[in-house]
Amino acid sequence: MVVNILDYCLHLLRHYGLDSTNSKQSGTAATAATAYLRSYGRRAAMIVLSSAAPALLLLLQQVPIMHGLEFPKSVKDEYDEEEERLVRLFEGATRSVVSVQNVETAVSKVAMKQTVVAEEDVKVEGIGSGFIWDKFGHIVTNYHVVAKLAMDPSGRQKAQVSVLGSDGKITVHEARLIGLDPTRDLAVLKIDVPDDRLVPIPVGTSNDLRVGQNCYAIGNPYGFQHTLTTGVISGLGREIPSPSGKPIPGAIQTDAPINAGNSGGPLLDSFGRIIGVNTATFTRAGTGMSSGVNFAVPIDVVRLVVPRLIVFGTSLPQTSLTERMAAPSLPTAREGVAENLYK
Repeated sequence: MVVNILDYCLHLLRHYGLDSTNSKQSGTAATAATAYLRSYGRRAAMIVLSSAAPALLLLLQQVPIMHGLEFPKSVKDEYDEEEERLVRLFEGATRSVVSVQNVETAVSKVAMKQTVVAEEDVKVEGIGSGFIWDKFGHIVTNYHVVAKLAMDPSGRQKAQVSVLGSDGKITVHEARLIGLDPTRDLAVLKIDVPDDRLVPIPVGTSNDLRVGQNCYAIGNPYGFQHTLTTGVISGLGREIPSPSGKPIPGAIQTDAPINAGNSGGPLLDSFGRIIGVNTATFTRAGTGMSSGVNFAVPIDVVRLVVPRLIVFGTSLPQTSLTERMAAPSLPTAREGVAENLYK
């Protein structure tokens, strides 16, 4: 590290042809410190470097501002390429990610047909995430995001989906619940919007994932829409609890930051393809904050379940949607136990 700093100072001298007294002193000091480091070790070099610090600072001040601090071209290009790739990934995927709001109206569905519901009569009870599955308006999210809607006999619970259009504007649409599977914490909503506002998310695979692979989460943590977080796949084949009480096997573990509101959003690979549905996190005892141990339902499971939810309303043909709605409600989160992210 010290050698790199000193070599960089010498590079500036040569590159800009600085020949003032201060520059010459800086060059002499940098050369001496580099030689000491290579010959006598870090401690001796640091002593020389500290004595030459004022001259080195003057050297850096003489570098024309318009040039900035130049890094080796290969390192800078690599950094720029990685940054640009991540920007493109986000821009390509963000229109496929939606916000799912649970709202409660002050009147029932029957009353709503006879009167206009004022804005103050609608209360937002929570925000989750989801993603566009196809051009027909199907939205995939977690079951626990829409559990109140699924269990509501009064008709006061409603789901609203916010969609980002190509014009940069977000439009809000009322959604219908058409399928759910509490055992895998998955649900499908449907919205009626022009298909030019719908950008289905590219679907990848999860059976070929490897620990250490980069991954990215896009969602709406704490209501902040279209938030990108990055991490790696930390583990595979995990088992996490589902809202029905049965375990979900084969879950993906990641350290990509995931918080309340990320539930139902996509976990992406480096190509912007969805590889999992963000579902649960371990929380730090007594804080409710994510510990960095987060989980997603693998996309290979989602690909099998979602078509059944769209056609039958359930992943089990012999079970009706009404029966699935009667599934057990969400388990109470406990410290040190995987906690559903929706709040």
